[in-house]
Amino acid sequence: MTEELTIGMLAKSAEVNIETIRYYQRRGLLDEPAKPLGGHRRYAPEQAKRVRFIKRAQALGFTLDEVGALLTLDAAGACNETRTLAMRKLGLIAQKLADLAAMQQALGSLVQQCDAGDGHTTCPIIDVLAGG
Repeated sequence: MTEELTIGMLAKSAEVNIETIRYYQRRGLLDEPAKPLGGHRRYAPEQAKRVRFIKRAQALGFTLDEVGALLTLDAAGACNETRTLAMRKLGLIAQKLADLAAMQQALGSLVQQCDAGDGHTTCPIIDVLAGG
């Protein structure tokens, strides 16, 4: 039989802090085991894998609500639905990248205008941001 973990041991194993564990419990992403009378809650070692899954999904841009959906889909063995959710997220990331590229180009153009100025006129960056 594998040894059960305290919340501190679980947090260390999953490389998060204890408050992260508690937050995931409040969000319904992680079960909170019953507290024995006069004792400490004990977590199954597999819970560390679940916490790491949540953190990896967040690192890929999934919200905690979406992570909850992924966990539900995993339990149901619903690979097609999981793929659909991932494709939707991929589309949002592509849109964000396009928006960032447009922002980069616009700001780069303003910096070039500023560089070309003589220093005696109003700053083109401030002027554009002020709506002028």
